This record gives sequence, structure tokens and C-alpha cells, in this order.
Amino acid sequence: MSDREIEHAAKADPDAAPILDKEWFRSAKLVLPERKVPISLRMDREVVEWFKAHGQRYQSRMNAVLKAYVQAHRKTG
Repeated sequence: MSDREIEHAAKADPDAAPILDKEWFRSAKLVLPERKVPISLRMDREVVEWFKAHGQRYQSRMNAVLKAYVQAHRKTG
């Protein structure tokens, strides 16, 4: 497809993201993720082994589980 055909198809698709033009990039702001805090933590072997067994980035998944717990408990008081 040509650029023109792609643009036409994107405009015709109600589910497509808007086409990003020069104006959008002029007003866009770079937002970097917040830095994580390094800690030393003792965990049960069973917990660590379970997360490790499910693939790489196990520490990030552990963080995601803890973050979800915090968010759930903030809402309920």
C-alpha cells in the first residue's frame, strides 16, 4: 500500500488510532517511567522458585503482583 492508501484506510477505520502529524509531535511530552527503588528482601524459596519457573523478568512480575495488591487495598481503605 502507498502512504496515501494507508492514510485513507486509517481514517476510514473507526478503531484506528489517530494519525500523528507534526502538530501532535510539537505538543507531545516525553514521560519517563518512575525509577524503581533497589532493596534487599528475603522471600520464601517457594515464592521465588514459582516466579522464576514462569520465565524471565520474574522480579518485574513480582513487583506487578505487589503493585496490584497495593492498588486494590488503596481503593478499599
